[in-house]
Amino acid sequence: MSEDVLIEARDLSVHYPLRGGSMFGPKPVVKAVESINLDIGKGNFFGLVGESGSGKTTLGKALLQAAPITRGTVGYNDGEVKFDLTQLTPADLKEYRKRAQLIFQDPYAALSPRMTVRDIIAEPLEVMGLTSSRDETDARVREIAEKCRLNLEHLRRFPHAFSGGQRQRISIARALVSRPQFVVADESVAALDVSIQADVLNLLKEIQQEMGLTFLFISHDLSVVAHICDHVAVMYLGRLVETAPTRELFANPRHPYTKALLSAIPSLDPDDRGKAQKLEGEIPSPTNQPTGCKFHTRCPYVTDHCRQEEPILQHSSTGHEVACHRWEELMTP
Repeated sequence: MSEDVLIEARDLSVHYPLRGGSMFGPKPVVKAVESINLDIGKGNFFGLVGESGSGKTTLGKALLQAAPITRGTVGYNDGEVKFDLTQLTPADLKEYRKRAQLIFQDPYAALSPRMTVRDIIAEPLEVMGLTSSRDETDARVREIAEKCRLNLEHLRRFPHAFSGGQRQRISIARALVSRPQFVVADESVAALDVSIQADVLNLLKEIQQEMGLTFLFISHDLSVVAHICDHVAVMYLGRLVETAPTRELFANPRHPYTKALLSAIPSLDPDDRGKAQKLEGEIPSPTNQPTGCKFHTRCPYVTDHCRQEEPILQHSSTGHEVACHRWEELMTP
């Protein structure tokens, strides 16, 4: 594992067994994540995009050891400790929880209405035993609250007294109070007004640079990803179909699915309206996936080769990876 890489996933799969099926045949399984190979560099703001149901949240949970890993390995190395997430002891897991945290999507559901903001932010410190006295806990809470643009008066109030954007800043403060190295932000601005989204995104970027954090930013909004992320991975039906540095991905998308997602970004130019590439049909069921390329049921460029053989991620000198049999042919003008 490279010293520049914080999270390294190899052949990572997460399957959920279902009830039912034939007594003599194989049991039905939801393949939420399948054969993921992924490197997240230290200090990166790494974006993960895709439609609802593509497995983004499950992948984020697996990297936090919050979802059962069926196959493969996930390595963590921050320079001080190294972990294999599939071989964690209870003591290792407790230590990993201090170093890897999650920012939830819904700020209204993520906060207990019966606790003050001070107690909400202080809870991780008390549960993990990171402070030895109330004074030390209060000092840590005030420090992170200030970074998240919360004042002392806010700490005395209850969550119902705050707007959505303020509640999300409280959630961010709670996630960061343990001083983690790795943070998964799961659709953390999706429930906010557009004007508030920009404020929270800028806050996340400022804190990331100030604290040297590594983010996995999960989103379905490519315009948000373009604003904040250094590197982007595109996910479809539990698989990565394309990864690249953000500028490279937006300038030269190679996978037909990525091109369709990019073409659907709303434009303020009236001449660009109506040019979006429409994807026919729905994303297939993860319990009954098509053979070959999983995108072939919706791809306008499908061939028999696509239906029969599943493509693997192919590397290029620009740091671009794409899983498509025809990407070179489709890039030719």
